[in-house]
Amino acid sequence: MSSAPPPPARRPPGIGRRTVALPTTAVVPVRRRDRRGRGPRGPLMPSTMPAYRTRAERFDDLVLDAVERIERTWARQLQGTEFAVEDVPPSNPAPWEHGGVPLGRYFPPDAGLPARVVIYRRPVESRASDPFDMADLVRDVVVEQVAHLLGRAPEDVDPRYGDAG
Repeated sequence: MSSAPPPPARRPPGIGRRTVALPTTAVVPVRRRDRRGRGPRGPLMPSTMPAYRTRAERFDDLVLDAVERIERTWARQLQGTEFAVEDVPPSNPAPWEHGGVPLGRYFPPDAGLPARVVIYRRPVESRASDPFDMADLVRDVVVEQVAHLLGRAPEDVDPRYGDAG
């Protein structure tokens, strides 16, 4: 009669365990269960659906479109300028800002840093009534900040400034 080997003695967690490193060529997909243990998590929205992209990603695309349009004409003057999107402006206003929440800011070159134009996503989104209005508002804010950068009127930077469409 053969007897089964005794079960291994239980070790306290973390003692006597070792981690094995997988080779870098091995790709092991990690599928985790949802928080209630019912099934593996997956994407909430398929990539073919319009809601797949987040609001922030769509806003970034609007800013990129506005910058590309302006750079067609002003590429040489804007060379080295950085464009960025932040969610909200910092709580301390710039000295030239009087009341209200800024939609964007221009930072002149300083101590080896390039000129920067920052567009604030949440204030712009709160002022837009629909996606078309937001695209126009983003374009106008980018044009205003580039006009400050170039020392020109916004209408000189983009003749469509202020037009709804």
